[in-house]
Amino acid sequence: MEYHLYCPIQVRYGDLDPQGHVNNARYLAYTEQARVNYLVELGLWDGASFLDLGLIVADVHMTYLAPIVISQAIQVGVCVSRVGNKSIQFEFQIEDEDTGQVMARGQSVMVAYDYRTKTSILVPPAWRETINAYEGFPPG
Repeated sequence: MEYHLYCPIQVRYGDLDPQGHVNNARYLAYTEQARVNYLVELGLWDGASFLDLGLIVADVHMTYLAPIVISQAIQVGVCVSRVGNKSIQFEFQIEDEDTGQVMARGQSVMVAYDYRTKTSILVPPAWRETINAYEGFPPG
């Protein structure tokens, strides 16, 4: 998987579990932050109005490969691997910023969603065009 965008993450004391490493649920929060950065970076969301976000989580998978500790500098690589009619599939890789060691990999399927009407919608054509161009997918 090729990641064009990386999001640095600061590991905080509150992210740790009693074993002294990052709690598994925080990995999802890290990938969520990377996904939001992706949308803002590509101009698909301005980060201001939640009602204009346009996506809702449908499915998430995470494979944990190594524990993350408080002193680690980590980053999350994020990309889109597929744009469907009503969904977008994001891929993530959490890695040590200094060594490149992969700590976890995951994916989430996001459904295009209108929060005002509470209904799924088609992926907007402008989103499809922007993502396809950014990821190097063929037009369409």
